[in-house]
Amino acid sequence: MMRADLPGLTAFIAIAEQRSFSGAARVLGVSASALSHSMRNLEARLEMRLFNRTTRSVSLTEAGEQLLSGVRPLINDLAAVVNEVTSARITPSGSIRISASELSIQPLIRHVVPDFVARYPNIHIEFVVDSKLQDIVGDGFDAGIRLFDDVPRDMIAIRFGPDVRFTAVASPDYLEHHPAPQTPQDLKDHRCIRFRFTSGGLFRWDFKHAEQSVSLDIEGQITMDNVNLMVEAALAGVGIAWVPETVVAEPLREGKLINLLPLWSPSYSGLCLYYPANRHPPIALRLFAQAVRDWSSQSRLSGAEG
Repeated sequence: MMRADLPGLTAFIAIAEQRSFSGAARVLGVSASALSHSMRNLEARLEMRLFNRTTRSVSLTEAGEQLLSGVRPLINDLAAVVNEVTSARITPSGSIRISASELSIQPLIRHVVPDFVARYPNIHIEFVVDSKLQDIVGDGFDAGIRLFDDVPRDMIAIRFGPDVRFTAVASPDYLEHHPAPQTPQDLKDHRCIRFRFTSGGLFRWDFKHAEQSVSLDIEGQITMDNVNLMVEAALAGVGIAWVPETVVAEPLREGKLINLLPLWSPSYSGLCLYYPANRHPPIALRLFAQAVRDWSSQSRLSGAEG
């Protein structure tokens, strides 16, 4: 026997995402008291407590977390099917929520998004910038962007842009006072600028030359969570940064930064847009994925880089 109705589950998801009854009430366009009453009824029907409530905060119980992870993808799929049916007779509409790092979004903003939003004015795209490797299904995203080799196997992946090559760089001013490293191990004697993921982990510096591989947990005085700021710090002579080569192409050309250990710089498979293979993608996501696929194909044919 069905113990939860669609409006109740929709309200439950909104409260869980907003972590607030008042915030969810604003999103849904109802009163907070009506929402609270709805949740009491839902908890009574399910015979379990879904939220821990205090005067200042709302958090999910263990049962609430389990319910959220199970019903959110189903509700999203249902919304996608309804949207697809209605979009078949009107202009395509809907929304896409994409998780990505700042750098990985930039090629799509530059080459795909302008034409896409002009062609589909009723489709809304939300980019959420986060260096954490998100569980896009569990965290409520439609799609994500990351390096191809890091994409889970149960995903559809659309590659775009060239392979990504990492390089160590420093300013001429820094190198005037510190001898350039000749091997990765020499970095222990240098000031290094580290990158920390949103999840809390530090990015390891992985070097490769011929058949040799070296992976270092670099130490340094400066730690950042933004690659562009790391480049600014390197330009200012703070120390050595380990960043994608495309990010520092211009300052390398202009001599504002020096490429260090070039023989040890590894390349990784290029970026890709990815989404679950075992779910019915909404029409908005299918159209955006096709736009990325078309641009990527054209770029390969013309030899252009993303």
